[in-house]
Amino acid sequence: MVQDNRATVRKVLIITLLLNIFVMVLKAVVGNLTGSLSLIADALHSVTDSANNILGLIASRFSSPRPDREHPYGHLKFEAVGALGISAFLGIACFEILQGAIERIINGGKPVTISPPELCLLLIVLGVNIFVAFYERGVGQRVRSPILIADAKHTMSDIWVTISVIAGLIGVWLGFQWLDLALAFPVALLVFWSGWTVLKENLPWLVDQMAIAPEVIHAIALGVPGVVNCHDIASRGVLGRQVFIEMHLIVDAPDVETAHRMTEEVEKRLQERFSPVRIVIHVEPPTYQSNHISF
Repeated sequence: MVQDNRATVRKVLIITLLLNIFVMVLKAVVGNLTGSLSLIADALHSVTDSANNILGLIASRFSSPRPDREHPYGHLKFEAVGALGISAFLGIACFEILQGAIERIINGGKPVTISPPELCLLLIVLGVNIFVAFYERGVGQRVRSPILIADAKHTMSDIWVTISVIAGLIGVWLGFQWLDLALAFPVALLVFWSGWTVLKENLPWLVDQMAIAPEVIHAIALGVPGVVNCHDIASRGVLGRQVFIEMHLIVDAPDVETAHRMTEEVEKRLQERFSPVRIVIHVEPPTYQSNHISF
């Protein structure tokens, strides 16, 4: 049975929400003081960090792994929906960054200025981002939370964005004004790539993509003494989160009790290999034949 770690997830999300608000305010203040387009874009990116934390808290509230009458398969897809929301926010941020950069190229803008104290504030921002990313990823991997892992990847992209922005502002400080505008485009690409990664990792859960190759399940089942064959094997879910398996099992058993013991052994071996997993097995007599391993 999958564990309910929502309390831990909520605690981490609240901590990171407060830190992300702090980071967002610092970036916005320094961005307005310096007139840096890349830093203002980075501040916009941080707005999505805070929004993602709030979205994660909402998703976590409804994503109980425990089944109930209305949701007999649990509620874990709510977390995947939350992760897709993060991907959508990143797409919006990417568009806003590109739009701002193109407008600056067409219409021009005020020169960017930066001072050593403002650069020091950005280094503090970078340190907070690094802490948030590794903290979220560590807890997310420990409790197997897709919303924390997705948000940690988003924050990791924020680290590279902030490093790029700081490098560009150092260049501006040295007299290279064009660096600020030039860096706005790779910032947008980093944001887009982060969103695409989150989308790619969570779509299989929502569209019920095959979780385990049927040939693998077939081989495990045939390893149990008395199992003649198995067919119509299907699986869905995500390994490490929750997997659902169903199959038809042909057994050579003299009575129902013996057939039951065989199915329990098959379930035990599948649990050991793919836990957490829920398995439904339909037992058939040895005279039944089918060559279709999967649907």
